[in-house]
Parts: sequence; structure tokens; C-alpha cells
Amino acid sequence: MTWGLITNEWRLKLLALGLAVLMLGAVAYSQTRPKITSLTVGLNYTVPPNIILVDPPGKTTVIISGLADALSRVEPNNIVATVDAIGAKPGSAVRLNVTARSLVSGVTVQNPPPIAVNIDTQQAIDIPVQVNARAAVGWSIDPTKTLATCPGALNPNPCKVHFNGPVSWENNLKAVVTLTDLAGEQHSLNRPIQLQNASGPLDLSVRTEPQTTADVTSADVLTAAVQGTTTSSVPLVDASPSQGPPPGYRVTAISISPLVVTITGDPSVLQRVRSIVLPAVDLSNSTSDATFQVAIPYPNGASGSVANATIKYTIARNPNVSPSPSP
Repeated sequence: MTWGLITNEWRLKLLALGLAVLMLGAVAYSQTRPKITSLTVGLNYTVPPNIILVDPPGKTTVIISGLADALSRVEPNNIVATVDAIGAKPGSAVRLNVTARSLVSGVTVQNPPPIAVNIDTQQAIDIPVQVNARAAVGWSIDPTKTLATCPGALNPNPCKVHFNGPVSWENNLKAVVTLTDLAGEQHSLNRPIQLQNASGPLDLSVRTEPQTTADVTSADVLTAAVQGTTTSSVPLVDASPSQGPPPGYRVTAISISPLVVTITGDPSVLQRVRSIVLPAVDLSNSTSDATFQVAIPYPNGASGSVANATIKYTIARNPNVSPSPSP
């Protein structure tokens, strides 16, 4: 190699060398300069055995910072965000702190804001499985031959559901298997069990921490329907309101429509039915006449052609009590 080859077009070569050095510096700087970004990560809960969180959030957003090279290695599963509910008490919109840490060296995590969750008492109960059996036209259910057993359970008869969840969900909690259009003797296998409380069917898809559990979800049911039915007319009766009118007001009259319903079913069932008590209603916000549509709770083994009843409460001021002032 001659000196002439080296010095030939030396200016272009020097420029290329300078650009290479600048590019190398830019790459190195991009990997070492500090950066801040956000990331959505899952929440982990620490909950004592006496309480349960109802519908808590499953994720939160954290702010992370560090060198670009370190941040490039961060994924949602190596940022740990924890909610500590130890010492928390049951209540609505209870504030709980969230702490977050990184499993990647060189990355700093800022704790996200506290969350607000509903906290309930956790309780385990056993619920006997009820069979809601309805016969086909011209047939009636023999309640003495209706039996639900739990397949695979240690104590299959009578079938019970072991439920562990929020106390508020256990208000009038029932486990029901529904069968319709029955004729003759039938042995129905793996019939789904529906959990129902005072608010209606229970939605077990609602997230809780810890998870709400029901150990039995289906039952084997033996039923017997015999030919022949009996009809009977029984009155509908209102139940005492679950909450009365506000202070200063009172119920002065109650009307029910229809007053009487005709029920059909097994004679042994109908002879025990003297009246049907309608569900209780809440009048705590009623300062004038209030009308409610309620489902008629026909007894097991009987059915009726009318599904709902109308209850009208006539409400007036109590002359002996002054109404509470408006807020």
C-alpha cells in the first residue's frame, strides 16, 4: 500500500469516519439516556380469611423509569403490583394502597394511586338443593318421590351446595334445579343447579378476591308425576314491607290485584295451601301512593296461570308525626 492510496480523497474518508463516530455515539446515547413510560399490569391481592373483596379491579397502570436498555427488557409479568387488604374492614368504597416493584434491575416503579373497593364478610354455608318440578298438562308431581342427589359427593343425599362467598350474596340464598313438563317417573342426570338470592339469580362471574366458590354445580334428580290434577282458589296476601314509609308518613290502604288466583297441582300439595304471601317491598322512599309488580311465589308442586300480582299502597301523611325536613 502506498502513501498515495491513503491520502487519495482523504477529505471524503475523513468525513465518513466522522459520520461513523457520530452514529456510534447516537446509538450508545439512545441506550443509556433515562426514559419514563407507563405500563398496564395485573394486581395481586393479599386478603385475610375473614373478608372478601367484591368486584375489585384486575389491573392498574404504573409509571416506570430507567435507562432505555433496561426498560426494553420490562414486560407486564416482571412488574409486581400488590394490594394489601390485611387489617381492612367491611364497607363500601374502602381505600387500599397499591405497592409496585420491578423484577428488572435498573428499573424504578412509582406506586400507583390507591384503589376503592367494596369489602364484605366472607362466610361458608351449606345450601340444600331444592327441586322446582312442574308437571305436564294432565299430570301432577308427587312430592314424596322427588329427590336430588349430588353425583360424586361424600354425602350425596340430600344434595347440598357448599358455598363460600360474600355474606351479602347469601340473603335468602337458594340452590334450585328446575324441571318442567314432567310425566311419569324420570331420573334426570347432571341437571344444572342455579343459585338464587333475594335479588334474583346469582352471577358467579363477578370477580371476588378470594374467588367465590360453590362445590356442586349439578345434581341427579328423581321425580314422579301422576296423572290427574286438582285446582284450588286461594287468596293473595301482602307481606309486611321490608322498609316502611319515611317518618311522617303511613300506609292507609292496600289493594292487591288479583285478589284470588287458581292454582293447579298435586292434591296433597294443594290441601296445605290456604293463601299465598307475596314478596315484601321497600317503601322507604315512598311519600305518596306506590304501585309494585311482584312475582307470585307458587309453592313447589303447584302452578298458576297468573305470573305476577299488582300491589298498591295508599300512603298519606301521619297527622300525629311531622315529616322529616327535606335534605
